[in-house]
Amino acid sequence: DKIIYKEGSFLNASLDKASEKNERSSMVISNTNGIQLVVVQIAGLIARRILGFVTDNQYLDQGERYGLIRFGSRVDIYMPLDATVNCKVGDKVIAGESVLATLN
Repeated sequence: DKIIYKEGSFLNASLDKASEKNERSSMVISNTNGIQLVVVQIAGLIARRILGFVTDNQYLDQGERYGLIRFGSRVDIYMPLDATVNCKVGDKVIAGESVLATLN
């Protein structure tokens, strides 16, 4: 639906304050049922380049890549409270393959 880019610092991405202080690109996504989630790519100390592959209101297929952070970093995902989470902290996930949650 919408992409919001914010310039910021390049703190270690594992720090809690990196979510608010670091450079980041946030994307609001709605599915066909109108359920929304937000995906935030956060730059870090070493990974300072966020690349976006989509534009506002562009349709995405399930599993489609929408961007990447050079050298890896952090991605925060905000889902509805009734989503069923299919992974846990520390799990290895693979872009476009791992199912992180089911939206109810």
